[in-house]
Amino acid sequence: MSLIHQINTQNIPQHIAIIMDGNGRWAKQHGENRIYGHYEGVNSVREVVEAAGTIGVKYMTLYAFSTENWNRPKEEVEALMELLISTISAETPQLNKKNVRLQAIGNLNSLPTNCLNELNESIEQTANNTGLTLILALSYSSKWEIQNAMQQIATKVKAAVLQPEDITEKIIEQHLCTNKFPDPELMIRTSGERRISNFLLWQLAYAEFYFTDKLWPDFRKEDLFEAIINYQTRERRFGKTSEQITQH
Repeated sequence: MSLIHQINTQNIPQHIAIIMDGNGRWAKQHGENRIYGHYEGVNSVREVVEAAGTIGVKYMTLYAFSTENWNRPKEEVEALMELLISTISAETPQLNKKNVRLQAIGNLNSLPTNCLNELNESIEQTANNTGLTLILALSYSSKWEIQNAMQQIATKVKAAVLQPEDITEKIIEQHLCTNKFPDPELMIRTSGERRISNFLLWQLAYAEFYFTDKLWPDFRKEDLFEAIINYQTRERRFGKTSEQITQH
């Protein structure tokens, strides 16, 4: 029986972030090259996105390609970019059918032109959808994002548009890639690694972390439901005491 029936529909995290780790190891275990694992990982993306939309998750950010991933072997990077283009192109009709809106964050101008064009086209074609917003973190790293935000703010201070004392948390957040989205309440990482690898460092300040040993191509909708059920057992205090939380 599906775990979906155990989920408290009144306590769904509105934003889930996922580090999709383990594609390469999964491929190796199956005697295939690393790229095969990435292709198989697309099936997990499809199933997890659909499941999230079904239970009312509003935003999902997938760490699809980090700034550091550019340092991988050239053939793997090229194959990943080709996979990205073909997947986005092939999945856009499905995204529309499922009412999913596509967005992207990261240093997008560093993507190959054909990849960026395909991405922008899909973002445009799904812009009016009102269900789940699927955010792809591409050529993204949190340190790059924060540095970029600081440079923008420094330029405004230099131009006297902002004063140093005007720089608040809110101002910093307005200059991050994620300024249009709420912070994630739940961060999931697959493959047994227990670190956040330069992913949404600012935004994950109060997120609950869920780590699983499953490799990403084996992570499917029931695994997502399990992570959400686990999240629902936790008390989110935001620096307050348990007593203060229960009083409200």
